[in-house]
Amino acid sequence: MRKLFLLSLVLLIPSISNAQSKKNKDRAAIKNMCGCFEVTFNFAETFNYSNDSLYKPSKTKTDKALEWAAIITDEKNEISIQHLLQVGNSSSPHIIKHWRQDWIYQNQDFYSYNANNTWIYKKKPKAEVQKQWTQKVYQVDDSPRYEGSGSWVHIDGKSYWESTADAPLPRREYTKRNDYNVTIRGNRHEITDYGWLHDQNNKKVIRNSGNDDLVLAHEKGYNTYVKVPDSRCKTAQDWWKKNEAKWKTVRLKWENVYNKHKTLSLKNKVDDQPLYKYLFSDETNSEEKINQVIESFIK
Repeated sequence: MRKLFLLSLVLLIPSISNAQSKKNKDRAAIKNMCGCFEVTFNFAETFNYSNDSLYKPSKTKTDKALEWAAIITDEKNEISIQHLLQVGNSSSPHIIKHWRQDWIYQNQDFYSYNANNTWIYKKKPKAEVQKQWTQKVYQVDDSPRYEGSGSWVHIDGKSYWESTADAPLPRREYTKRNDYNVTIRGNRHEITDYGWLHDQNNKKVIRNSGNDDLVLAHEKGYNTYVKVPDSRCKTAQDWWKKNEAKWKTVRLKWENVYNKHKTLSLKNKVDDQPLYKYLFSDETNSEEKINQVIESFIK
């Protein structure tokens, strides 16, 4: 019996070692998305299926920015990255708190976007997320955006991760469009020799309760992140040092909300202002005020 046990242990060790090596490669790939980048955002509507002869597709959008991506959590099963835009005159740039991405290993807790600013909580079985990483993407005010799970793939010199997730409309769309209400995002994050690539194949969807989803159009997104010296993002780094304590308080409040594991619906505006304007304000600094503001947006 002892010999059989030892033999089983010997056979198991390589499997454990390989799994750990794979996970280390995953973590390295995720952390390669940190640093200072010249970013080019490209979006183009490719196909539409509207029956309206007057339908007008979204204009092709191309934009550029300098972006600092800072690690704010670096743990065995979780890596969190905060993005900051550095825009304007290079001698006196302006900093905009941008999106955040949390990567969680074998995560089972999901908030799936439904429509109308509502996210439905779902707990997935362990077998469904085994050895996968969930990417949780948050808005500029750290409210939810979308979440998707998938496996990092390291093959033929490539490292990439793919998933599909339902999401609200991006800012470039919801400020101009109201003929659809859900974006189904096909996301691919690939580490490249120049930095990394966010490749998207998205669907613009009309979703109404009791009816099947109707795909209005398809969209291609191709965002390149070209690594540049960290010194070019010094203003963003300095800004984050001054403001990270406030945004940690914001994240902790949202964490308490998410940990309730209940369907979450948010108001678009309170007193005619969106949430990010309240949280970006210097007047919203104390824990009490931050908590009050976030609670005021929860239905």
